[in-house]
Amino acid sequence: MSNVPLPMSNVPRPHKIVIISPAHPLRGGIAASSERLALALQDAGHEVVIYSFSLQYPAFLFPGKTQLTDDPAPKNLQIKTRLNSVNPLNWLLVGRQIARENPGQIIVRFWLPFMGPSLGTVLRVARFFVRNKIRVTGLVDNIVPHEKRFGDRPFARWFVRACDDFVVMSKSVGAEIRSFLPASKNVESVVRFAPHPIYDTYGESLEKKEARQLLNLPESVPLVLFFGFIRKYKGLDLLLEALIQTPDIHAVVAGECYEDWDFYQKIIRENGLSERVHLFTDFIPAEQVRVFFSASDLVVQPYKSATQSGISQIAYHFEKPMVVTNVGGLPEIVTQGVSGYVVDPDPIAIAGAMRDFFENDREKAMQEGVRLEKQRFSWEHLVAQLLG
Repeated sequence: MSNVPLPMSNVPRPHKIVIISPAHPLRGGIAASSERLALALQDAGHEVVIYSFSLQYPAFLFPGKTQLTDDPAPKNLQIKTRLNSVNPLNWLLVGRQIARENPGQIIVRFWLPFMGPSLGTVLRVARFFVRNKIRVTGLVDNIVPHEKRFGDRPFARWFVRACDDFVVMSKSVGAEIRSFLPASKNVESVVRFAPHPIYDTYGESLEKKEARQLLNLPESVPLVLFFGFIRKYKGLDLLLEALIQTPDIHAVVAGECYEDWDFYQKIIRENGLSERVHLFTDFIPAEQVRVFFSASDLVVQPYKSATQSGISQIAYHFEKPMVVTNVGGLPEIVTQGVSGYVVDPDPIAIAGAMRDFFENDREKAMQEGVRLEKQRFSWEHLVAQLLG
């Protein structure tokens, strides 16, 4: 199969777009953001079809309780559940099906090298059947994973070299893609940056008092939020250690644990944190997201490594100041002293930021900073970069 990309100057502006990505009934941030992207592309006048996974992860590779959501299907979206990540015959069939859609462009999400063989093969098959007359744009969340595994680099390379160009939501990811491109590629012309847009699909804020009552939380305490799947690289242990140094601050931990919870429970138990750490360690359904953000004063992302994070963009939507660590693309999203704090991934630094926020009554000023900063993160800008 030939994989010589069609020159960009000869590619017509697409009217039909295929997105290859997890989507409903699969759950998680990538599915939610791809569905929102499809709506933005439709708003821009394009016909959009999402090709999602019939099997995303084999059970032995998935650390959570279920890969599926109970949330209702999004309205006004065409989602085809087709792709099996471990069945090569399926990859050939899905590539042929996508070619029959006759799209002007394929936008394909990439977040884990495990997906490289399936996605790279589907793209090559689709292009073969239309004589390469499809522009393929990779929308890359991560190219080198936080938790490295055997085969990461060859799997990622197989995907990268099936694409014409890329949009990254973190500049660090753009730099990493360079190592996978042929030396003849002009990197500056094929890798574009667009920060992750705001997640604006979770409804409006609630009054803080009402949200805390719904969650049975104390109404008048300083309260920080750790939200999302719990994995080692996300640094929940750093937040718990920071709470040891800040005895007046409470924390909500909201999200399913993908690790050994006993590690975190030991920190809580041995340091007497159980009265101040409020645990909601099941998957948080979409309709509950606004309750957790509305209840909090400050969102803390104590990550040990990162590219970008959709949690920041949920915080922007609910106009909540943030503490993020100085890793990956997080400092590109939060402006120190304006929309929050950028600190070292260290319990002392995290504790210092939390103390400053509450002791110096920064909430009102930083909320105004968040309102100003959130204007940088539009879906229209991401669409323009993907189609550009």
